[in-house]
Amino acid sequence: MFTGIVTAMGTVTQARRTPRGLALTVASPYRGLAIGESVALDGACLTVVKTGKGTFTVEAVTMTRSRTTFGDWKPGRTCNLERPMRLGGRLGGHLVAGHVDGVGRVVRRTVLDDSELIDIRVPKPVFDLCVPHGSIAVDGVSMTVNAMPARHVVQISVIPHTLEVTTLGRARVGARVHLEADLVGKFVRQLASPYLTPRRRRR
Repeated sequence: MFTGIVTAMGTVTQARRTPRGLALTVASPYRGLAIGESVALDGACLTVVKTGKGTFTVEAVTMTRSRTTFGDWKPGRTCNLERPMRLGGRLGGHLVAGHVDGVGRVVRRTVLDDSELIDIRVPKPVFDLCVPHGSIAVDGVSMTVNAMPARHVVQISVIPHTLEVTTLGRARVGARVHLEADLVGKFVRQLASPYLTPRRRRR
């Protein structure tokens, strides 16, 4: 389990195909990573399969690549990193499972005096779980839904600190981002779905 509070940014040093999937080697400031440990890369939870001096390697299998942007990753790419939270630790952001629900695309950036608004076009299943002032993870960063300005568009407001210490500051218009809808919202929707009546078609 993660919280959406990015603790470091890493740089991909190698991306290679293996019989088991796509192996990504990442240079990071993390120390003491163990094989089998989980790390979130841009919000996607992956397992460490190898460690090196200042690096670690994870593997993205076919299903993971089909739901993320990992298939496009190349050496030099910067990514957000987060290690799992400790039981009893501070929940600084919100509950993030590290399971990508969809890939969105940045459609607009608006610079304000004290922040920046980023509009993201999101898949319908993600949009349906969003509410104003609710939570959403964007490339692993815990964000608040500032507004929903259009159908299938979610707007987040990003402060200067977050722009500096995460990749959101570099996500230009057209960039694809990982999305994870609010975990509580997913459970509520699943539990309520048997009691929801479908809308009648208009004649």
